[in-house]
Parts: sequence; structure tokens; C-alpha cells
Amino acid sequence: MVTHDEQTDPEVDSRLDEYGHFRREERRGGITPFKVLFPIGVVLFVGFWTWALFFASKTAVNKIEDTAWTERAEEICAPVKAELRSMELLANPSLAIRADLVTESTDLLAAMLNDIEAVQPDDPKGQAIVPDWIADWRILVQDRYNYAERLRAGQNVPFTESAVRSVPITERIETFAGDNAMPSCAPPRGSIV
Repeated sequence: MVTHDEQTDPEVDSRLDEYGHFRREERRGGITPFKVLFPIGVVLFVGFWTWALFFASKTAVNKIEDTAWTERAEEICAPVKAELRSMELLANPSLAIRADLVTESTDLLAAMLNDIEAVQPDDPKGQAIVPDWIADWRILVQDRYNYAERLRAGQNVPFTESAVRSVPITERIETFAGDNAMPSCAPPRGSIV
């Protein structure tokens, strides 16, 4: 009778080397998904970055050509931004005082917006997209007035802003202002005042 230890399996024996260790089987040639997809991925990766770094337009999407208009807007916005910063020092936990500060600061922003809107840009792109930016600002101004009313009604709630195409309105306004070198025309951050 042959025990289990004495039995030999021809398939196992063929994988053992002369010392009784398993031999590493040689890989068989042929096309594998990795051999096909990896080089394609490398070519696409290199191609994308080559295009992005050397051929893609570096001009901001919101950039307008009328720099006189953007400089004028920045001159209008800068003193308003400074005044808003000074108003932040008056912040108070009283809902009535907060409501008054929000209303007063929003009045300043609305007047700023009216001054900016009084002159339209000369270039076609500016004429096409500045009204959208102004409309975004008008939505934000209304959001601020609505917030002041909630504070006056005794609702101690955080400020919420509208979104356009799932993008917060302040982000849209700030992007346009940044693309056109008008940092003071970005909405106030950090405080609702």
C-alpha cells in the first residue's frame, strides 16, 4: 500500500526543480489588456499635458478687453470695500444692530453697483458678459436684504446665498472680478456686513 507521502503527482513533479522547489513558470507571450491600454494611456496623458501647457488658451474665460472699464470699476469699488471693512468693527450680537449693519452695507453695495452699471464696456465680449455679472450682483444684493429682514424678524440664522447653475453667486462674482483685475469688486468675505 502506498501512503500519501509516497504518491507522486506528475503535474506537481513537472513544476519542481532538481532540488524539490517549485519552478517559476515562464510567462507566455501574447497580447494582454495591460499591454494595450498602458501605452494608450501614456500617449493620452502626455498629449493632454502638452496641449494644456503649450497650446491651450491662457486667457481667462471672463476676461474682457475694455481695461478702461475695469479700471473705472475698481476705482468705484475700492472705497466701498474700505468702508465695509470699517463697518465690520461695529459688529454686534444684537439682531437689530446686525440687521441695520447688513442693510447699511448692502445699500453701499447697491450704490456701487449702480455706479459701475452707469457705463458699459466698449468691447463686444464685455457688452455680452458684464450684464450677467451685474445680474449676479443684484441677486446677491437681494439675498443680503432678505437676510437683514430675517434678522429683524428675530431669526438668528446664518446667511445663505443663491446659486446659479449650482455655483454659489459669490463665487461667480469673485471669478469675474479676479479675471479682470478688479479685486475690490469681489463680494465681501468672512463677514456679512
